[in-house]
Amino acid sequence: MRRYLAYLPYLLLGALFGFTLIKAEAASWYRIQEMFHFQSFHMFGIIITAVLTAFVGLQLIKPLVNKASLDGTPIVIPKKGAGKLSHPVGGFIFGIGWGVIGLCPGPIFALIGSGSFAAVIVFFATLHGVWLYGYMQHKLPK
Repeated sequence: MRRYLAYLPYLLLGALFGFTLIKAEAASWYRIQEMFHFQSFHMFGIIITAVLTAFVGLQLIKPLVNKASLDGTPIVIPKKGAGKLSHPVGGFIFGIGWGVIGLCPGPIFALIGSGSFAAVIVFFATLHGVWLYGYMQHKLPK
């Protein structure tokens, strides 16, 4: 039981993040459609805020690279390859799915928690997409 209690802060932070996504309407189909039709800045503002937060967070973590974390493991920021074709193709497929379904994978759990049955369907479709990627990965461009 004690081992599972170690995950409680992550569960609480995840629940707070999900609550924030729902209240900010980041999981709203209408807001997502407004974004794709360039009718509202709302979602673009959320995305820009997320990118800036990630950038600042990485800048704060970089001085700690190769030092030990709280549990003693070294902090490492892996380098990403400069995928020539895979990034634009993957982004295009992700964007098509996001536009058609009107749901980003990020708030799936928040929407399931708020009682959306459609999010359960999207969740299983996402799992299928991840499996399909793993199955086809060796055939895809790098």
